[in-house]
Amino acid sequence: MAATAPALYSKFARVWIPDAVEVWRSAELTKDYSPGDAALQLQLEDGSELEYKLNPKDNTLPPLRNPDILVGENDLTALSYLHEPAVLHNLRVRFIDSKLIYTYCGIILVAINPYESLPIYGEDIISAYSGQNMGDMDPHIFAVAEEAYKQMARDERNQSIIVSGESGAGKTVSAKYAMRYFATVSGSSTEASVEERILASSPIMEAIGNAKTTRNDNSSRFGKYIEIGFDRKYHIIGANMRTYLLEKSRVVFQASEERNYHIFYQLCASTHLPEFKALQLGSTGEFHYTNQGKSPVIDEVDDAQEMQATQRAFSLLGIHERQQLDLFQILAAVLHLGNVEVTGRGSGNCSVSAENCHLTVFCELMMVSCESMAHWLCHKKLKTATETLNKPLAKTEAVDGRDALAKHIYARLFTWIVSQINKALRSSSMQHSFIGVLDIYGFETFEINSFEQFCINYANEKLQQQFNLHVFKLEQEEYMKEQIPWTLIDFYDNQPCINLIEAKMGVLDLLDEECMMPKGSEDSWAQKLYNTHLKKSAHFDKPRMSNKAFIIHHFADRVEYQCEGFLEKNKDTVNEEQINVLKSSKFAFLLELFQEEENAQGPAGTALSGRTKMARVGQSLREHKKSVGLQFRNSLNLLMDTLNATTPHYVRCIKPNDHKSPFMMDPSRAAQQLRACGVLETVRISAAGFPSRWTYQEFFVRYRVLMKQKDVLSDKKLTCQNVLEQLIQDSDKYKFGKTKIFFRAGQVAYLEKLRADKLRAACVQIQKTIRCWLSRKKYLRLRRATVTIQRYVRGQQARALCKSLRRTKAAVVIQKYQRMCAARRLYQRKRAATVLLQCLLRGHAARLQYRQLRYEQKLLVVQRWARGWLARLRYRRTLQALVYLQCCVRRMLARRELKKLKIEARSVEHYKKLNVGMENKIMQLQRKVDDQHKENRELLERLIVVESSSVSELKKLRSQIEALQGVEENARHLGDQVSTLEEELGLTREELDRNRKMVEELNEKNNLLKSEKDELNKLVKEQGQQITDKLQKDHQELIEHLQTDLNEERTRYQNLLTEHLKLEELHADLISEREAAAHMSKPGHVRTDSAYSSNESQYTHCSEFTGSEVSLQGQEEDLQGAVDVALLLKLQRRVAELEQEKLNLQSEWDSREEQLQQDHAKELEECQRTLGAERDYEAQKRQELESDNKRLKKDLNELRVSLSVGKGSGRASPGAPAYNVLLEQLSSITEELEVRKEEVLLLRTQLVSLEAFKYKEGASEGDSADTSRSPTLDLHELNEDGELWMVYEGLKETNRLLESQLQTERQDHAEELQALRAQLQALREERDQQQELLTNTLKLPQDGRMHAALQHEISRLTRHNVDLMEQMDKQDKTIRKLKKQLKLYMKKVEESDQIQIDQPILESRASEALSSVSIIRKERHCQGMLECRKEDESKLLRALITDLKPRGVAVSLIPGLPAYIIFMCLRHADYTNNDQQVCALLNSSINSIKNVLK
Repeated sequence: MAATAPALYSKFARVWIPDAVEVWRSAELTKDYSPGDAALQLQLEDGSELEYKLNPKDNTLPPLRNPDILVGENDLTALSYLHEPAVLHNLRVRFIDSKLIYTYCGIILVAINPYESLPIYGEDIISAYSGQNMGDMDPHIFAVAEEAYKQMARDERNQSIIVSGESGAGKTVSAKYAMRYFATVSGSSTEASVEERILASSPIMEAIGNAKTTRNDNSSRFGKYIEIGFDRKYHIIGANMRTYLLEKSRVVFQASEERNYHIFYQLCASTHLPEFKALQLGSTGEFHYTNQGKSPVIDEVDDAQEMQATQRAFSLLGIHERQQLDLFQILAAVLHLGNVEVTGRGSGNCSVSAENCHLTVFCELMMVSCESMAHWLCHKKLKTATETLNKPLAKTEAVDGRDALAKHIYARLFTWIVSQINKALRSSSMQHSFIGVLDIYGFETFEINSFEQFCINYANEKLQQQFNLHVFKLEQEEYMKEQIPWTLIDFYDNQPCINLIEAKMGVLDLLDEECMMPKGSEDSWAQKLYNTHLKKSAHFDKPRMSNKAFIIHHFADRVEYQCEGFLEKNKDTVNEEQINVLKSSKFAFLLELFQEEENAQGPAGTALSGRTKMARVGQSLREHKKSVGLQFRNSLNLLMDTLNATTPHYVRCIKPNDHKSPFMMDPSRAAQQLRACGVLETVRISAAGFPSRWTYQEFFVRYRVLMKQKDVLSDKKLTCQNVLEQLIQDSDKYKFGKTKIFFRAGQVAYLEKLRADKLRAACVQIQKTIRCWLSRKKYLRLRRATVTIQRYVRGQQARALCKSLRRTKAAVVIQKYQRMCAARRLYQRKRAATVLLQCLLRGHAARLQYRQLRYEQKLLVVQRWARGWLARLRYRRTLQALVYLQCCVRRMLARRELKKLKIEARSVEHYKKLNVGMENKIMQLQRKVDDQHKENRELLERLIVVESSSVSELKKLRSQIEALQGVEENARHLGDQVSTLEEELGLTREELDRNRKMVEELNEKNNLLKSEKDELNKLVKEQGQQITDKLQKDHQELIEHLQTDLNEERTRYQNLLTEHLKLEELHADLISEREAAAHMSKPGHVRTDSAYSSNESQYTHCSEFTGSEVSLQGQEEDLQGAVDVALLLKLQRRVAELEQEKLNLQSEWDSREEQLQQDHAKELEECQRTLGAERDYEAQKRQELESDNKRLKKDLNELRVSLSVGKGSGRASPGAPAYNVLLEQLSSITEELEVRKEEVLLLRTQLVSLEAFKYKEGASEGDSADTSRSPTLDLHELNEDGELWMVYEGLKETNRLLESQLQTERQDHAEELQALRAQLQALREERDQQQELLTNTLKLPQDGRMHAALQHEISRLTRHNVDLMEQMDKQDKTIRKLKKQLKLYMKKVEESDQIQIDQPILESRASEALSSVSIIRKERHCQGMLECRKEDESKLLRALITDLKPRGVAVSLIPGLPAYIIFMCLRHADYTNNDQQVCALLNSSINSIKNVLK
């Protein structure tokens, strides 16, 4: 707030300033505030100016006023500025202007007493709120009741509704309406009249517990907590009521303008009834207990009718007429007891006459001895250790004893009625859950505060502590649910004040201690309080001018309590002899009252069977003497335990004024009650965190005007985040939750100010344009009017001239005929002169008119040419300036691009210098790229096949779609639009979820890539020099090692040649042996041993060759191990980054591609020639080898056949076993030769492609290859055909491939192991959750177990469905991506059919170009758009603008529909980037509107 104070406290900003009458007053700044100003310049609402001086110490600014959009909010916590004036103003607007009495403040329902009946509590209202969420409808007591009922059924947890407020605020009515809602919504399952009985308890409790006060005509003078019980089906089965602190003193004393309890006045109003004749009652003015307040009548209340309602309620609750009459008899006796007069003077001389009429009536009604009652009203019994004394009482003591007896009788009667109500509401079935309704007194402070106010305020302290803890807990749970980081919120803790009252040596403890003292007094008790707590407790204070009072600082206000009467009210003593007289009565109902008292006082005595009777009596007396304060504290602790075990719902009732005027609010009284009931504390707790909360959709809709077109993304959450980062620089002022955006106080108002400024600027722009158009229209209209006027004036002048000429001519004719005879000659002379004069005048006038017309025509021509010249001059200058500006900008961009290319070229050359020794690794990576290109070609072929099939299917589908379009257009209705919009909304939400997940994944990947890039750069800088030295050393060792390997391979190859010659000789010997065996009779052979040895040497050589390969592979592994593997991987990543940078130069590559294609074509022809010659040579050689192989196989087969035939014919030679062994050796040798030839052929094909690549690379770079690596030189050095070199290079390449595959397999294995560990961890967590769920389920009853199991299964299936949906979304994205790549590949293939190159380097470049083109774009959904064809524009505008009638629009069309249709067409044209159509549609619309306005 402090950071944005100068921006918010600007001119026209509205603030609240303190006011003595209205508490807070609104004002407007007339000057911007800057830090350091000592005062604010304000203007009040009445127009007066005011200079508001700031506090120089802290320079605190006045609180800001909320924007108008937030005024009248249903929930006070939704206000941007949460403070006392904002809350008070919002409540006043809702109460006075909108006539709304209910308002939410977080979890609190603020109810303001309207002081008149409102039609908002009927059955239809109850039905409307039933089943609704708390925030879906307007605030209401029914909404709180429905929320409690719903949470009880959903969470299976007991609920409580705490209704509090001061007297006259409407607590009792609110509690009554809440119980009526429960009785209406949830019918009872067993007894049909349970709801009626619960509702019937209200008039009874109002009659015996409510009274008229100066603040309220129906004030509850006790607290009650009603538990409404429900069964497992959540039907009402019963109820139970607990009462707290009945105001017994009202029975014997009432202040001015107040009444006693209603039941007394109802009895007096019903004395005319025959059943009440025996009570001997009269009017209320005849009794001392009913006429002290001098206000026996309440406006619009008939006590006789209320008595009938009370009797009906008693009957409905099962109290029959006999008991009702007994009850009324005791009440009448109390009234008569108040009229018993005590006479006497001084101390110990008072007396009551036994013949007193009221005493006689009292004793008759109570059926007790009149003499005994008269005696003990004036005496009391004192017991000592040896004797018992009867002490006479003073008159004041006797009157106090009489009043104490009346209060005690009424209290016992009140307790009995409550117990009877509980018996009537109790159910035989088991209670599953309950909802408690607490109707308790609010915080009270009067001019004179006594023991009752002390207990009431103590109860409110306890309730406020529970309320603060609950509100704080809910606030933190909201932050945790939305995953908002939060800090501990400081809130007012009134535990020290509670400890001051109830702790050891507290006020109540000292009061009980003083009550037990024999000579305890209020003065000594006050001194104890001063000595114990004064200057030791911050909540205790002493008045300056009194020693019999003390001050306690409560949470709502500081209250001064008078000590007088505290001890007596806390003791609540009654003369035991008077009680004994009553117990000796023959009135059964009276005995029942005091029997219940004994049972309630000593329940523990009956359980101790081993005690003596005297011990039980002593314990009963001690229980009876328990102080009122102690009893109240115990009952209050029991109430707090009950409330803490339930989920509370709070209703705070506010009394708007003290005059009981409907819909009038006294600001000072309302502010005082808001502080007292904890509403402002709730506001302060909310304001300490993030009080303003908007969903992403609401924020996007509200503040769309602050976003630019480029800022609007498909993901509205990401859009809101980006916009807020731009608008509010301090990230602590707002937080992003899962579904909402949380703002600190004042931020919504700041955003509203930005929005208002933006809208104001837009309005000014619109006004400027419209005013310009109107002014031009007015000018054109005036110009046309001027021309028309000129035309008519000139015509009128011409006609006047013509008329004048005609008159002149007529006059001349008349004169001619008149004077013809007299002066004919004179006439002839004058006629000639006149005719001549007329000719001259007319010619002159015609010439003047002609010159005027020519002058005007020339002026028009000159204006046209001058304006054209000026327009062309302005156009040429603008065009030159634009061209010059474009040249400058393009030159600047070209220079930047050139500089960037130079830097990249230098970096690439430097990288090449540093990585000269990494050619082999680059070749290995290039081979991987080749393999990827091969896979891409295969995928491309598959995609082409899929596309061809999809094209055919699309054609079929299009034909079907075209056939169905006609039917579909006729069947489309407005409902289809709604359904499509709902589907699009669902898709948008799904896409939003997917985009959120995608954004999170991309962010994680981006962070990983950044960290790897930083590490790579550091390692490259640190180990660059080490790598170059190590690579040079390894290169030298490799050359030496290769030289030794070449020498060994030469020797092995010579051995192979010698063995080949031996095999040929062996073959010749076998042929000669076969010929000799045909002619010789004695078979024999002397070359068996040599053949065997030859085979053995061949086997030995093969084994040696294999060992050399193993040693060579081991040396290669040692060489590779010498290089740092981690460094090698990072260099490979660096190579990948360089390739990514290479993609950025693709645009430059496209421009130079045409020039390079010609050079590459020439080189391609040369390479093709060399490759063709080599392929022909290899094919010819392969054919020769195959023919030789076939010929040898044929000879061997013939030899085997001949040998087998000779063996079968019996002409076997002596060396027959040797022949078999030789045949086996020959077959193994031939198989090994075939395997070697196949390997040679495979390696040769690979080496040919590799050498072609080296040749191509060497030609492009301009330097020749290394002579040690040249295949031509090695071929000449080794042998004729170079097969050994090819085999060796092939083995090296194979080793490299195997190493790379091994590394990839290791990486895959590591990733798979990590995934398995994560899966194992997830399974462990799931197992723990299952175990916890199982333990929780076993603790529940049988029905609860089934319900919990079903809930768990539903949640598991829901998660499984969500995972499946995510997988489907990923597959859909992959399919769309492949389709886009397929289209791009097809387009690229069509363009490059003529320039396909087989070399790997060109294939890699082509693949890089394709990969650079395949940009993944997020799909956009066309929402709220309408396509309009060019030929349909005129029809559309004619239907929506020209031919549209106002009467038809008002009757048949939705307001604003034509404008919305045109706007949808403009959106579609803008979405398709069709600027020409946008301009045409706008111009056509404007012209049509102008034509209609004409």
